[in-house]
Formats: sequence, structure tokens, C-alpha cells
Amino acid sequence: MTESLPVARAVDHGFAKLMPDVDRERAWLLTVDGAPQSYVDLDEPTHLEFEYAQRLGHVLDSIGEAGRPLDVVHLGGGALTLPRYLAVTRPGSRQDVVEADRALLELVVEHLPLPEGAGIALHAADARGWLESAPAASADVLLADVFGGSRVPAHLTSLEYAREAARVLRSGGVYLANLADAAPFAFLRSQLANFAEVFEELVLIAEPAVLRGRRFGNAVLVAAQLPLDTPALARRTAADAFPARVEHGAGLRKFIGAARPVRDEEAVPSPEPPDGAFGIG
Repeated sequence: MTESLPVARAVDHGFAKLMPDVDRERAWLLTVDGAPQSYVDLDEPTHLEFEYAQRLGHVLDSIGEAGRPLDVVHLGGGALTLPRYLAVTRPGSRQDVVEADRALLELVVEHLPLPEGAGIALHAADARGWLESAPAASADVLLADVFGGSRVPAHLTSLEYAREAARVLRSGGVYLANLADAAPFAFLRSQLANFAEVFEELVLIAEPAVLRGRRFGNAVLVAAQLPLDTPALARRTAADAFPARVEHGAGLRKFIGAARPVRDEEAVPSPEPPDGAFGIG
């Protein structure tokens, strides 16, 4: 067996590294400017290493009939972890990946190639711009995992952006986003307020320690026009190695509190993570 060697390269929006996992033969960690972005096991694409990715996977598994192909748009590409996951768990799905960093996409497909016939189309484009040009009611799932460095860009945090997401989704479609915040949750509450304005159903999935304000961390936002299977999501996330809580209904309305939707002209990026929050030693 030849030893896998790290790859490091300047990309369009930072410095990327692909580092092999010593414990898994064809598994890799992608970092950009030291912040972990993605983990991929080429031999086992259904292995989701990061906790937030596992939670996104639980939501994806719960949409409609198990194994049914879906039309999915991924905003943010990274190492294409979840597109690879869906290509296996829902074969025949049509997936579009929109990633602003063309050089990062090229690095990933060069060293971690997609399998033949995966049904994954890659687009080097700005997420908001691509969304605005997409046809109405053209996607079953819209999954946003966009970080400029370690922050969600401001133009993806507004009410107008939420409205574009709703326009592109079909009536039974589901929006998912990976977000990050800490108490007092001004950013996270504003995001929930944006999507509550546009979608009938909202769910928030996060570790109890994050929701209690004990530390900075990831939270998965889920939005839909039709009811979500929250009991199934709660069971799945509770069974994880790092259990998460599923908030919805009255509990989520209480969490949102007096937060108001944020318009384009006042939108700001997500907060800067504290030193060491997501770093690699």
C-alpha cells in the first residue's frame, strides 16, 4: 500500500490542505486556512465524521420515501461529502453543487475524484447569484453549507435570500443549513426569524450545551412548507455519539423571541468563531 501524502495549495479564497486520516485508508480531511471544512472516506462515502454532517444526514434520510432519488442543490461544496453520501443513499438523484472557489473544486476533484455516474454537476459560482438564476420549483432539497473562511457571508443571511430559497424549492421541498453561533444567539435567532417569515415549518438541531449557551457550536436549521417528521429526527439525533436536541413548535418560537427578519441592507456575516472553536491541533 502506498502511503497517502498531504496536499497543500493556495485556492481562490484561502489556503487549502487535504490531510489523510491515519486510521482510515482512503479518508481525507479538508481544511481551509486551518478551519476544518470537510471529511471524506472514498471507500465508505456514507461515513459522516463531523457531528453537524451526521445531523444533516439524518434530515436527508427522513425526506420522503427512503432511497427515493431527489433533485438537490448544494450551496457550498467543500470536499463534496454530502453529495457523495446522497449518490449512495439515493442513487439516481440529480445534484448541483455551487461553490464560489473554483480552485478548491479543482483541487478536490483532482485528488478525491467523484465516482463515475454519480449524477453530481459542479458549478463554480456565487451561491446567491446561482440561486437567483435557478428556475422556480426546481429542487426537492436545498442544502446550504457556505462559509467564507469560518463565517457565513452576509448576502446569504437575509430575508431576501430566504425568499429565493423558498422560490427554488418545490412545495414539498426542504431547506437545510449549517450555521454556527453562541449565546446570546443574535445571529441564529435572526436566521430563524428570516425563515419563519417564509416557511410554515421550522426545526433547529443542536447539542444541548450549545443551546444552553455554554459554548460556540454548529446548529442545523431545517425549513419546509409541509410538516417534518420531528419525532424520527429526535430519535436519530438522540442516538448519536454526541446527542443533539431537536427544537420546534412552541420551544423554537420561544428561542426566536423578539428577533426580527434581517433585510439585505442590514445583513451581516455569521459571528467569528472564538480561537480554537473549530481549529485543528
